[in-house]
Amino acid sequence: MTKLTAISIAMLAVAGIGASNASLAQTNLTVYGVADAGIVNERGGAAGNVTKVSSGVASASRLGFRGSEDLGAGVSALFVLEAGISIDTGALASSSQAFNRQSFVGLKSKEVGSLTIGRQYTLTYNALGQVGDPFGSGLSGSAKNLFPVAGANLRANNAIIYTTPVKNGFTAEVLYAPGEISGSSKAGRQYNVGISYAKGPINARLAHNHRNNDSASVRGLDNGRNTLFVANVDFKVIKVFFAYSTDEGLNSAPLNNATPLPYGEVFTPSLKGDDTLIGATIPVGPAGTLMTSYIRKNDKTALNQDAAQYAVGYVHMLSKRTSAYTSYGMIDNRNGAGYTVGNNAEAGSGDRAFNIGLRHTF
Repeated sequence: MTKLTAISIAMLAVAGIGASNASLAQTNLTVYGVADAGIVNERGGAAGNVTKVSSGVASASRLGFRGSEDLGAGVSALFVLEAGISIDTGALASSSQAFNRQSFVGLKSKEVGSLTIGRQYTLTYNALGQVGDPFGSGLSGSAKNLFPVAGANLRANNAIIYTTPVKNGFTAEVLYAPGEISGSSKAGRQYNVGISYAKGPINARLAHNHRNNDSASVRGLDNGRNTLFVANVDFKVIKVFFAYSTDEGLNSAPLNNATPLPYGEVFTPSLKGDDTLIGATIPVGPAGTLMTSYIRKNDKTALNQDAAQYAVGYVHMLSKRTSAYTSYGMIDNRNGAGYTVGNNAEAGSGDRAFNIGLRHTF
């Protein structure tokens, strides 16, 4: 029996005890979402410059439902169902998945921690977007443009995540996602472990992701491995950010841009390299925030396809729920590298992008 299985059984047992002692309870249901739309200008791509209206530039537009039910004894049941929305057209962001962003159910205990099962963000992606990236994975300065968090490195299907309670600022997490491929317990599986520290002005996380690339028809492929450290420190007058990732193996650095010829030439993902980010956010008056970052991708293969991204942005809070934003980002590709400047919801088509827009949360 694995440690994760033992923890799962223990939590279910606690929940069962709590449920047996609890009277009938009501589920607390919350409808929430983000409506984000902006004007995006992209330049430098093989198809030429383009100006368009885009959805989810700063934060991906979404409609979600989350709920919880008190089961007694400090235990609660919870669920999240979240669908991506394209504000510019009104369409669902995915035609094949009703709740393509998140869909999970779980249990949470004040003493034991939480256990959730379903389609969920990886610990690595959350660490980068929530702690390491001053742009929060959005706008034209998104760290997703160069850091390897596309595909299964962003969300994992069939994921089981256990999170410990917070103790003295520390939290640990474990993600396990079986590949569900007949005849092999290893093929397609993914595991992700992380530890976090948040106390006072310091916020830091360390995460390791391991992905098996075997399929039902192909076995013996190299595994993808990523180790990410992120941190930020809030000095009030400025918050500084740092992120560093090492990437090795097949699918360790999946491309954010699915376009096979972004600049008219074939570009393949790196199989070994590292990524470094330094950045800052600076308060501007009571409602504004200036953001900036520099990212360097160091390709350690023989191709040496390095890249560097420079970005600056500004967000102004019009109210607690509504903000206006603008940003500019550019990428310097080397030796045939084909990285593009995108935003939270789009991969982008060129090496420069400007955007301006409005975001409302509810």
